[in-house]
Amino acid sequence: MSLYTIVFIIVTILVISGLALFGILISKLDKWIDKKERLGRESIYKKETVNKRTKKWNKEIKRNNFAVKKIGALMSKFKYVIKRSGAIVPFNPDRISNVIYRAAVSVGGRDKEKANELAKHVIAMMEEKFEDGYKPHVEEIQDIVEKVLIEHGHAKVAKEFILYREEAARRRRENSRHFSKPNELIPWKKVWRSLDWAVSHDLHTVDSINTRIRRGEFPQIVHECETLYETQLDTAAELIKERANELKMVMVSGPSSSGKTTTTMKLEQRLNKMGMKFVALVVDNYFFDLELHPKDEFGDYDFETPQALDLELINEHLKKLAAGEQVLIPFYDFKQGKRYDNRTPLQLHENEVLLIDSLHGLYPEFSKEIPASQKFKLYLEPLLQMKMPDGNYIRWTDLRLIRRMLRDSVHRAYNPEQTLLHWHYVRSSEKRTILPYSNTADYIVNTSMSFEVPIYRPKLLESFKEWEKKYKGDPLREDAYERASRVRKMLEAIEPVEDDSPIPGDSVLREFIGGSKLNY
Repeated sequence: MSLYTIVFIIVTILVISGLALFGILISKLDKWIDKKERLGRESIYKKETVNKRTKKWNKEIKRNNFAVKKIGALMSKFKYVIKRSGAIVPFNPDRISNVIYRAAVSVGGRDKEKANELAKHVIAMMEEKFEDGYKPHVEEIQDIVEKVLIEHGHAKVAKEFILYREEAARRRRENSRHFSKPNELIPWKKVWRSLDWAVSHDLHTVDSINTRIRRGEFPQIVHECETLYETQLDTAAELIKERANELKMVMVSGPSSSGKTTTTMKLEQRLNKMGMKFVALVVDNYFFDLELHPKDEFGDYDFETPQALDLELINEHLKKLAAGEQVLIPFYDFKQGKRYDNRTPLQLHENEVLLIDSLHGLYPEFSKEIPASQKFKLYLEPLLQMKMPDGNYIRWTDLRLIRRMLRDSVHRAYNPEQTLLHWHYVRSSEKRTILPYSNTADYIVNTSMSFEVPIYRPKLLESFKEWEKKYKGDPLREDAYERASRVRKMLEAIEPVEDDSPIPGDSVLREFIGGSKLNY
């Protein structure tokens, strides 16, 4: 092969390679240009899309905000609401905010502004759903509350609200029927023993105690009742002493005005004589600030639930105290409604036991960090077994209502009528968080005194007559009216006793009527 031929072949190969490389470069350049154009088109499209969506969202937000801001107008639109009883009452948007806040508090939330905001969304949804002049039923409003809570991401609060509605519905069903099975909230064994004692002493009916009073036996009745109470305390002290080596705390629990303060003091006296030393923990110091408690449209705060207390801090302190560590107890200023943390040092030393007086001592979350072996749970309630002339038994809650009225008026300058109006909060909480756990107690003390109702008649009968008359026909005060009417009938049926001198100075009843020799 000649040199010319070889050179020709090499040049041809180079030309072909160059053309191929140029083609590749052109192809890549075309793709790059296409990509830039496509990206440009996509960018323009995305920008237009975002702008469209933003405009849509802004319109939606403005529409919702406009609806939310129209609360004043909405209040004029929804003037009335229908209650479950069929009663028509004025519509109050504060009730919606309150019920949302209550549910939030039950799961640890305390943001009132958020509750108010959600309430506004509820009312906005009501405006969209209901026509002008429509009177919504309370169940319809609660359905919307559930929907708003879920749609706004508050699943825990929604769940608590749903459970609250179900529990309330269950109680209404039970109240409307006559059940053959025993009520699970009642410590039946203790009740049977109390009834047996009442029958044996001829104190089981209003007629029988009236007869004994007319015979001049009131001092004897007092002695019999006080003896029974003291005997129960002796038994409780012996049971505690038997477990002295393992116990770290004794919790005295029970619903409001059951006599916890007096019983705790008298129990401590007994145990001191047995060689046990106690250190008191004042649980009231663990309240959250007053402004963080739910408040209704009447300005009444609900501080009756376990969630009114800082349960997390209580458990932290109980655990450290049981381990022998020192803690700094907070101080609650009831006049200011404010808690001040880290104030008073407290520590359990050798052979010392913590003594706790609390409504919620049996509530599982109250002392969940403490093993059962380290705590003795004592439950108190006035389980009076006395039948009225109409065949119904005197209600224990009515006894405690009267006790609290008298105590608060004597020791706290609190108007008894306010206690009556507040009592529905007391009952609502104790039915859910106190009474269901009575049967988990290590021992139960019946703190009722058969002689207490005759003492109450001259003190409060006329007041209950006035309240019954005042709240009759008021759909917003149905609870107060029903209680006032029932207590009025009870007091009218009993023989009055004005001279309380036969009642001992250390009686549990002195905690409420005054004149106690104990230093509360």
